[in-house]
Amino acid sequence: MSAASHDKRQAELKKRSSGRLMIFGFLSPTLAILIFMVAYPIFSLIYYSFFNFSALRPAAGMKPVGLKNYTFLLSDPELWDRFVFTGKFVFICVAMQMLIGIFVGYQLQKNFRGRDVVFTLLMMPMMLSPVVVGFLWRYMLNSEWGVINYLLTVVGLSKVDWLGQTTPALWAAAIADTWMWAPFIILLATAAFRGIPETIYEAAEVDGASPAYKFFRITLPMSAPVLFIALILRLIDSFKQYDLFFALTGGGPGSSTETVSFAVAKTAFSYFYTGEASALAVMLLFIIIGLSMILVRHLGKMGEKY
Repeated sequence: MSAASHDKRQAELKKRSSGRLMIFGFLSPTLAILIFMVAYPIFSLIYYSFFNFSALRPAAGMKPVGLKNYTFLLSDPELWDRFVFTGKFVFICVAMQMLIGIFVGYQLQKNFRGRDVVFTLLMMPMMLSPVVVGFLWRYMLNSEWGVINYLLTVVGLSKVDWLGQTTPALWAAAIADTWMWAPFIILLATAAFRGIPETIYEAAEVDGASPAYKFFRITLPMSAPVLFIALILRLIDSFKQYDLFFALTGGGPGSSTETVSFAVAKTAFSYFYTGEASALAVMLLFIIIGLSMILVRHLGKMGEKY
């Protein structure tokens, strides 16, 4: 290699290195904030889960207990009841939201008079706080003077004690959550459907394809990646649901409508068992991470396919 070529190579490497340093310099504040806001709390949570201590009594100190917090929680039958209830809630909510979101989104992709007004009205519940939604539906589902029971009596049905029994309370929470978050699925589904080229539908019509064939063989497959992302986001958020139940049922009747997130908050801020609450939060965190990794892997395969 000649001296001129060597000097040119060194200059290119120096220029590339300085460019990388500049990029790192611009990104370093954001990385520092992410590490502080995300990594530090997670590692602190994992660290605290191996100790027996209470944030209410910091003078008592922190006693290392190893995995005892985890073994205690896993041997608690009430915890498994909360996991079962959370699973039922997540399944019902996500299933209803996906079905409603896909159906309504498919209708809203069509151009019709007043479409923008209808779309805006449908998005309004998503703009509210979950606590506000919880209190709103709590009044609507009141067993004596709630509007839902009034409508049931109008059509000749008997009143339902929505918030006083476990199964009705589960469905009440699922309906309230679906009312709030189905618009999110509608928004993504509508965008995905409208992003499909019209030429594909025109070609299918030329071949004599029926509306059902176009929906199941064109619309759904081509919008599947976006719908799958919506599914992942709603699964993650449903597993973390706390504030809706706090406002709607308060965890009752008894503790039968306590989700795992509700149990974490109750253990940490009502009983002040900080170590146990940290262990329970870590368990929930790893369940969500594991489920997300599985779904993201399927999303990657789906992206390669479509």
